[in-house]
Parts: sequence; C-alpha cells; structure tokens
Amino acid sequence: MSRLFVVLAFSLFSLTAQAEVRVLTSIKPLQLIAAAVQGDLGQPEVLLPPGASPHHFALRPSDVRRVQSADLLYWIGADMETFLPRVLSGRELPSVAVQELPGLTLRHFGESEGEHEHHDEHGADEHDHEHRPGSLDAHLWLLPANARVIAAKIAADLSTADPANAARYRANLQAFEQRLSAADAALEARLAPLASKSFFVFHQAFDYFESAYGLQHAGVFTAASEVQPGARHVAAMRERLQATGPACVFSEPPLRPRLADTLSAGLPVKLAELDALGAKATSYEQLLTDLGSGLAGCLESL
Repeated sequence: MSRLFVVLAFSLFSLTAQAEVRVLTSIKPLQLIAAAVQGDLGQPEVLLPPGASPHHFALRPSDVRRVQSADLLYWIGADMETFLPRVLSGRELPSVAVQELPGLTLRHFGESEGEHEHHDEHGADEHDHEHRPGSLDAHLWLLPANARVIAAKIAADLSTADPANAARYRANLQAFEQRLSAADAALEARLAPLASKSFFVFHQAFDYFESAYGLQHAGVFTAASEVQPGARHVAAMRERLQATGPACVFSEPPLRPRLADTLSAGLPVKLAELDALGAKATSYEQLLTDLGSGLAGCLESL
C-alpha cells in the first residue's frame, strides 16, 4: 500500500510539474510583464544578461537550446533583436514578435509628436535596427499602454497552453493592470510639472516614455551607442549645451560615455542615468517608476 502511495504521489507531482508553462523572453522588460501574468504558476526566463545589447547579442549553444525548447517565446522583433530571426527559423513552438501585435502604438524615428501609428492586424514593416529617420522605434515596452497589450497577449497564450489555470492568469492580468494604473497616475503627477525642463540623451530610447508623460528631450548626442562623433560634432554639441543653459544629460548603464564629461565640463549641466531595460527592477511598474525617478530627480534640481 505504501508503495502504491509513493507511485501515486510521484505521478501527481509529475503532472503538477508538467503544468508549468516554460516562458522565455528576449529582454528583461518582457520578462517582467510575463512574470506579472504568470504569477506563482511559473518563472519566465530571459535570454539577455544585464548590460547586454539586444542589437548585438551573441547566442551561446545553451541559449539556442533554450530558444528551441521554451513552450512560449516573446521578443520585440527584428527591429530590436537582430540576432534572433535566424535561430527562430528553426523553432517549432510558438514565438511572438510583440511589435506585430494588434493594438500597439508604434513610433518611428524622426516623426513629430502625433504622427505615430496605431498598429493593426497586418503587422509591422521591416526596418533597419539603427535609429535612422523613418525606422521603427522598437523601445515600445516603455509605453504603459503597450505593456497592457503585451500582458493581455501573454495571458491569452498561457490560458491556451494551461487551460486549467486560465482563471488565475486572468486574475493576475487584472491585478497587473491595476498596479500599472496606479504607477502611471503617480508618474503623471510627478512628471507633469517638468515638461519645460531641458534634457539631452545619449541614446534615443525613451520617446515612448516621454510621449506618455508630456516630456521631450532637447537633443540626442549620438544616434547609436556604438558611434563616436567627430571633433566638429562634439564642438557643435557643446555649443548647443551652452546655449541651452541648465540641463540634464542622461546616459544608460552600465557605462557612462567618456564624451559626457567632455561635453559638460564647466557648464551648468548635470549627468545622470536612465535604464530602459530595467536591470535592477523587480517588476514592470518599478522599471517605469525608476525611469520617472531618474528623470525627475535630475530635472527637479535644475
């Protein structure tokens, strides 16, 4: 009888273990959204380690195996993770490029405010991953409304893969939306008075966040983090900072560009960091709140 009990207990454990849906995301912001929806029913994994660039990451053989074996995989799309399309071509399980989801608000580099598109069911156009005028701005997770669309898709996919827990995924989604609404309202209240403050960025990654809260950077010092401007460009950027007066200049971790100190020396400029990928965040709401605090903490001091 005891042996039968052990066999039954082991079988029950196996069924429970199999019920967990293995979710893999390309970048941490998507992992944070997936974790909110999956809750205590699983722990989504992320491909990119902290500090890695989604534009130029090199997959190891173990990463390729993770890509192939995950039950559900979420990535931004070919405009962001340029290393993934070739690997995904051999994947048989579901993969979702979230930039193609219906209902997203998408922006393109070089457009004026109000020109961004509302995505329909036909999917996104192909664009170069560099920040060239007209190319897709793939930092789409920084708009709270887009996070809601992504979370709803993940909840639907998890419910299909694990129908026994569909009600729990829906409840997790609702709780996430409520937390996001609270964080969104707090950010709006704090950032609204700062719309007239001047700031510059080294990487044009924050347009979605800025548009959500009525902010707009005054300039971008380098179009891509890998590009180093020439001496004439540096001189022109410094002249622009001088003409602006008190301002904040934001770089991204893990390293501050050496150019930042050259540009700001002797000027009423404050240097600070903004992390679009949320390396230290434990939730999607914290990622947004940390961005808002980073912006406000500097701009309020001007």
